[in-house]
Amino acid sequence: MTGEGRGGLVSTDFEAAARRNRRNTVILIAVMIAIGAVLAYLLGATVESAEGDPRFNPAASGLGLAFALIMIAISLIWTLITMKAGDRIVLALAGAREVDAAAAPQLHNVVEEMAIAAGVPKPRVAIMETEALNAFATGMSRDHVAVAVTRGLLNSLSREELQAVIGHEMGHVLNLDVRYGTAVGVFVGLIVLLSDGILRLGRFGRMGRARGNDKGNGLQIVLVILLIVAAIIAPLAAKLVQMAISRQREYLADATSARLTRNPLALISALEKLGNSTVPYDRANRAIQHLFIVNPFRDFSATAGALMATHPALADRIARLRDLG
Repeated sequence: MTGEGRGGLVSTDFEAAARRNRRNTVILIAVMIAIGAVLAYLLGATVESAEGDPRFNPAASGLGLAFALIMIAISLIWTLITMKAGDRIVLALAGAREVDAAAAPQLHNVVEEMAIAAGVPKPRVAIMETEALNAFATGMSRDHVAVAVTRGLLNSLSREELQAVIGHEMGHVLNLDVRYGTAVGVFVGLIVLLSDGILRLGRFGRMGRARGNDKGNGLQIVLVILLIVAAIIAPLAAKLVQMAISRQREYLADATSARLTRNPLALISALEKLGNSTVPYDRANRAIQHLFIVNPFRDFSATAGALMATHPALADRIARLRDLG
């Protein structure tokens, strides 16, 4: 969020935020593909070292290169799938069902109002049938976005509070957080799956054993250690990147809501209601938890701003909104 106090409502640069998120998305995809390729290369080199060939060079492993290229190809294919259907995948994971204006007239009306205020096309609208209080937006561009809210949110918030929550989600659309958030979920998930597979292979001793001289045995031991260490560190590093940027975009989306509605007090009231709600969301999924306006796993304490948290502490968000008001 750029700017402090009342000036924050004026100085928030949405196009600059969108440019940052475009850049962050490209960087994220490149870094995640690189991490996956390194893990795949180490796996291939470890398997090749088990052959015990004295000419084997871990820095020029043919099998490692093949594994890395396969991983890169899988990542690129999954990127294309995400670009085409990422929003529908996320809606399905969250158990959200798209509804028309006849089924939810007030919600559609509020979404349309906020879309007009933000200057973006009206997103598709979906509802999660749960009494938990939450909402999220997902999509890969401003033209292909869906906004989902829970039934509990619709039943508990006033129109102004609902408007503020939708304004927050429209901020994610306006700033292109939705694209970044969708890409995060996909690629962090890929890294976690690959790392988990590698650790399972190591746990059950399926890396193979080097045949031949002691040098070959020693080299494979080193590669196995490197592979296991990388498999442990890679998903942790990916999650750290995910969480750090996710926290910052929540502050910006809060400021965007305040600017679009000109009513930061409404969002403060809505966040307080969300924070006081004790109803859990049974369909919560850790792969997409960073997309919600508040963490669906209900961690709203001061520790929610810690290193691995998906969201800043609600108290901090509310304090910043009070400064804006």
